[in-house]
Amino acid sequence: MRKFLVVLDDSRECLNAMRFAAMRAAKTGGGVEVLAVIPPEEFNHWIGVGDLMREEARERIEAHFEVFAKWMRDKQNVDPELVIREGDPINEILAQIKDDSEIGVLVLGAGVDKKGPGPLVTQLTRSSGSLSIPITIVPGDISRERLEAIT
Repeated sequence: MRKFLVVLDDSRECLNAMRFAAMRAAKTGGGVEVLAVIPPEEFNHWIGVGDLMREEARERIEAHFEVFAKWMRDKQNVDPELVIREGDPINEILAQIKDDSEIGVLVLGAGVDKKGPGPLVTQLTRSSGSLSIPITIVPGDISRERLEAIT
């Protein structure tokens, strides 16, 4: 089964990327894999404190994921899977694509502020020529109706 890989983070544009991935998966018989990356700098504390922070980060990610997962299951009939990795986000996204041969498309949400589309979109599009899968970039301010029309 072809899976759409979408990155879960705290950005506003993440919402439209999740919606797009779920809608496409529902209409094409695919799946959704949600990747959350915990940056290593969050744990550069004492060992005990770092472990506690890591566990709290995982709990936040799982709670955030459940909101999206419930919508995907209830509205799109898609049961997403969650993958949590630790490290540099770009490296971990690329590693996940390499590690899971069922991933067929990377879906990213583009930011809408004056700073540009966001660091993930900027860095990953630079290396898109060497990726083994296509990247779909979803505008951060696209309406739900427009998403439904194009998926």
